[in-house]
Amino acid sequence: MDGMNNEANMTQASTLKETDKKCPKCGGVMDFDPNIGGMACPYCGYEEEIVNEDSSKVEELAFESADKTESCNWGAAKKQIICKSCGAETIYDALDVASECPYCGSNQVMEAHDENTLAPGGVVPFQITNEQASANFKQWIGKKFFCPKLAKQSAEPDAFTGIYLPYWTFDANTFSRYSGKYGIDRTETYKDSNGNRQTRTVTDWHRTSGTYDEFIDDELIQGSERHDAKILKGLEPFDTTKSVPYKPEYVAGFAAERYSVGLKDAWEKAKVAIASTLKSHISSKIIRDHNADHATDIKVNTTYKNITYKYLMLPIWCSSFKYKDKIYQFMVNGQTGKVYGKTPVSVGKIILVIAIVLAILFILICGSSIIGGIGAAVPG
Repeated sequence: MDGMNNEANMTQASTLKETDKKCPKCGGVMDFDPNIGGMACPYCGYEEEIVNEDSSKVEELAFESADKTESCNWGAAKKQIICKSCGAETIYDALDVASECPYCGSNQVMEAHDENTLAPGGVVPFQITNEQASANFKQWIGKKFFCPKLAKQSAEPDAFTGIYLPYWTFDANTFSRYSGKYGIDRTETYKDSNGNRQTRTVTDWHRTSGTYDEFIDDELIQGSERHDAKILKGLEPFDTTKSVPYKPEYVAGFAAERYSVGLKDAWEKAKVAIASTLKSHISSKIIRDHNADHATDIKVNTTYKNITYKYLMLPIWCSSFKYKDKIYQFMVNGQTGKVYGKTPVSVGKIILVIAIVLAILFILICGSSIIGGIGAAVPG
């Protein structure tokens, strides 16, 4: 428990630093600018580099030293924040860690009152601007075949909101014992009911077992339950190797959110994802080792060692568009520009595709019957 609290306190000390960076030329509040990867003044254009005292990578924290009893759950409580710049009092969601004062526009980083809650250890800075996100959205929706043409032409995203969402990453050494079956295909010849010679594929199955080692690097788990999980998954992958140690300047001008999925719950989710990956890799190994064509009935028992974790903030642009009085949400990966979300669907296009597929199947079946009839009529 002491290990986690010490790490949390050390990281939290940087989180509580003043986020507002005053422009030395005009005195305006500077924001993080994805174009330059540093601070920029939106009023006079002055730019300034973010100086990192520690240029090393984000530190991996030992999972075994974390407090096994803490819940790491912020819930959905509200809290009152006093603006450090103008003194205005504002109510924020307890999960929000950065926002903008509605009175003076200064950037805020919310203080964590729960001593068991970790502050971010690292951040992947925004590299995509809102203009680039808008252009990527236009390209993305233009390629959606089932989306109505009118929706593509009229879809204009609402104002983008840049937000840093919480994620956990896990590293671990895995050792697995496995068992399963592999199949090797062979071709055999037989005669059908008409006496015609035919061929078919037969699979011979064999049992196998063994061991498998793999190092898992940065298994990514969403730390928020406030957003559409499918959309967030569709934005992956993020290159977490590009993360930098957390500094408040990186979130200046953006919203940010504390995690609502705690460390223990995140690790349970990670184990499910890792198990699926290991099963797939072991299946490929079995096929490769036995020069087989198939692998099935794979059972895996895995132990984990040297588990470490990081708490990162990853960049996402959020927006939506309206079509026929319905709102469709989408997001853009703030690092890569990848777009994922929901779009309207044209029923007419779906019916057309189904009709085409059925027509092709009908032609193939009829053609196959005709060829078979001809073959039966020709003397052997």
